[in-house]
Amino acid sequence: MQFENRITRLLGVEIPIVQAPMGWIARSQLASAVSNSGALGIIETSSGELDAIREEILKMRQLTDKPFGVNVAQAFVRDPDIVDFIIDQGVKFVTTSAGNPERYTEQLKSAGLTVFHVVPNLSAAKKAVDCGVDGLIVEGGEGGGFKNPQDVSTMVLLPLVRSQVDVPIIAAGGFIDGATMAAGFALGAEGIQMGTRMVSSAESPVHENWKNAIVNARETDTVFLNRAHSPALRAMRTEKTTRLEFDVETNAMTEFGKATDLYFGGDMEASIALTGQVCGRIDAVRPVTEIIAEVREEFFKVMGAMSQQYLA
Repeated sequence: MQFENRITRLLGVEIPIVQAPMGWIARSQLASAVSNSGALGIIETSSGELDAIREEILKMRQLTDKPFGVNVAQAFVRDPDIVDFIIDQGVKFVTTSAGNPERYTEQLKSAGLTVFHVVPNLSAAKKAVDCGVDGLIVEGGEGGGFKNPQDVSTMVLLPLVRSQVDVPIIAAGGFIDGATMAAGFALGAEGIQMGTRMVSSAESPVHENWKNAIVNARETDTVFLNRAHSPALRAMRTEKTTRLEFDVETNAMTEFGKATDLYFGGDMEASIALTGQVCGRIDAVRPVTEIIAEVREEFFKVMGAMSQQYLA
């Protein structure tokens, strides 16, 4: 069976799965593996290393002939020429996040790009649609990474947004397999985004210490930081993040440290390991192709079984 919906058509992919744009992680090694598996790899810009990003985009064209996208994390990319930079790279799909959709949507769309904006609540979703985005990434608070301090779970947020907008939705936060993908579709999504599952994949460039921490984690082994500040963060529980968990005085971003020492050096206390609650369901480091193929197979199996059980 094949996927056929607005997401597959807009993105030009076989499987409506998008890899999350994680800083320093979402680069050509991981993103090309995702695209070559029939889904959509995304190159990050949140690291702010645009010279390196340019090289990663060039590498993508060598590693895959499949579609891929770029994320613009507005809070972390201060370059006023970022849109021209992306257009010049020949990228056709962009996700914008951590900022106002009014800032770049018109410019990107006028250049012929497809634009999805990441939203954490209903008001942000309506605003993005009013700005003319092609679609939304609706992100629940259980997902890893930077969050709205007033988090809403995917189970509540996704059907709420779906009831109020008509654009295609990619659901993010809590997705790991075909069953959760089927649940997302039942709630109104036409695609899903996976982050933590990709961080722990064989092609992920992060240190084995982080991957092993994910594999060994329980469902309670993430913390939600920075409710009194912005951005909020969902991260792996470590000594550092446990200390910060209920600290309303300290902005956790000031203790982020040097991310690369954790990401690639393996020092889990050197920074904050942004990780979603699905870490509690991941039990092995596996190749991206295997992960995506299994999600696809299980999705159709679940949909077929439910149809036979309840519609027969």
